[in-house]
Amino acid sequence: MNHDWQPLLLTFKLAAITTLILCAVGIPFAWWLAHTRVRLKPVLEALVSMPLVLPPSVLGFYLLLAFSPSNWFGGVLEQVAGLKLAFSFSGLVVASVLFSFPFMVHPVQAGFQNLPKVLSEAAYTLGKSRWQTFLYVQLPNIRPQLVAGAVLSFAHTIGEFGVVLMIGGNLPGQTRVASIAIYDEVEAMNYDAANFYALVLFAISFVTLLGVYLVNRKMMARVI
Repeated sequence: MNHDWQPLLLTFKLAAITTLILCAVGIPFAWWLAHTRVRLKPVLEALVSMPLVLPPSVLGFYLLLAFSPSNWFGGVLEQVAGLKLAFSFSGLVVASVLFSFPFMVHPVQAGFQNLPKVLSEAAYTLGKSRWQTFLYVQLPNIRPQLVAGAVLSFAHTIGEFGVVLMIGGNLPGQTRVASIAIYDEVEAMNYDAANFYALVLFAISFVTLLGVYLVNRKMMARVI
């Protein structure tokens, strides 16, 4: 039986782009969140954690409203920046970044908070700037948390359903990711195709998580 690989390829493309964006945005934000003393920190942490407790359809619904051209925000994006986020791959990326944000921020923030302060203080004493300390001292010492954040973000994006369905719909080649394809095939009672997509996602997710545990285990063994 010939299977359509397009939903799987689109899923992995979405997960890869989302993870890269989260690494670029989430790591600096996690560092700031770990060190800031602003009074609104609990509010910010609660907002970051919201995707963990909110039903995906709720987040997807409000994002769809925001991205709609009939809304002022979506209208400005489309008319001024030329960005159409509703029912587009770009919209899936934005939604995936927001939905997977806590999976990157939480482990990395914990890594920064658990670092001994003497490491940074020693670097400052040696004349290192805050940026150099962050890049050459702090980041190398939280590699397990960085790996965990990146892999969890990737794996979580692969498994998204409610958010991507609300934002992207079901457009073949554009927004029809593997989770949507599974739902379609089950509705059509095409269980062979649904099993194919589900099995591939299961295998990729398992291998990815297993790799994280093995890598972290080796890192911890070197430290010990």
